[in-house]
Parts: sequence; structure tokens; C-alpha cells
Amino acid sequence: QGMKLKRHIDATLGSGNLREVVRLPVGEDLNEWLAVNTVDFFNQVNILYGTLMEFCTPATCPTMSAGPKYEYRWADGVKIKRPIEVSAPKYVEYLMDWIEAQLDEESIFPQKLGAPFPPNFRDVIKTIFKRLFRVYAHIYHSHFQMILKLQEEAHLNTCFKHFMLFTWEFQLIDRAELAPLRELIEPILVGH
Repeated sequence: QGMKLKRHIDATLGSGNLREVVRLPVGEDLNEWLAVNTVDFFNQVNILYGTLMEFCTPATCPTMSAGPKYEYRWADGVKIKRPIEVSAPKYVEYLMDWIEAQLDEESIFPQKLGAPFPPNFRDVIKTIFKRLFRVYAHIYHSHFQMILKLQEEAHLNTCFKHFMLFTWEFQLIDRAELAPLRELIEPILVGH
């Protein structure tokens, strides 16, 4: 099932029409669709951030921020209950480990065909998307010059556009959370 959806995504991505790519395919299960795409977006962000790891250090990025007005503190509600201030690379490490733990958790992301998704599945997805968005916000605000140097901007922009159209289609991130990249997001969503 996951592979079939994955093939659908890859095939439609080639068409270049990202609006079509994000739509729930006819007859498919919404949770299944959210799950497959979440794994994809997680991998994409991981790879994008990975190209910047040597430039995103505790020295260059002592806090996880998206411009001067937005700073993120880390809490997972389990090991770290009260939000703590950590450097951007530490924040991203916590975030990626946390997402990976969710993806590996059978009771949240069932591997068996037809196994039920938990009642709070959508909440988990929303938290994952909110956190992945923060990585994009940090990359755009703190590392865009490096992205340009590495000639990755077209790839970054395509990934981000795909991510935002999907987020918008399924209402996964609250509007207020999107503020740090509002100028980038509005042109993407116009006409959506």
C-alpha cells in the first residue's frame, strides 16, 4: 500500500504540477496518505539540513531561530517537559530523533496493512509538520546565503513549495506558526 502511494507521488511529481501531487488520490485512505507523505517530507528535510550541518553550529546558531522575532525552544513532553533553549543544531537533532521515534512507533504508524491508525494520529502529524516547518524557517532565515553558494535554492524552493501545498491542503499547521515565512508562503498559496 505504502509503495503504491509512493509510486503515485513520484509519478505525479514528475508532472511538475505540485497542486495535483498533494491531493488525496481517489479511493485512498486519508491517514495512509498522510503517513506516506510525512515519511517523505521528513526524509527531504533531513537531507536538506544535512547539507548545511557544517555551517549550522552551536557557534553560528546558538539559538534555534527564524529571524530576530522567532525563537524556538525544545520540549518533547516526555524527557523534556519544560521548553529549553538549545542551539539550532541541537534543536534539529532533538527534532529529527523525536520524529524518527514517532515514525518507528507501530502504534502510531502501523506497518501492517489494514492495521488501525490511533485516534490522535492527526495531532501527531500536525506536530511533526509544525516542527519540520521550523527547520525550513531556520534554513531560509539563517542559511540562505549558503544555500545560494551550494546552488541548492531551486531544490530547496521546490521541496518547500511541495511541503507547503501539502500542509495547506490538509490544514496541518496553524496560520500563526507560518508567520516567519509569510512572504515566501503567500505567493505559493495564491491561486490554491
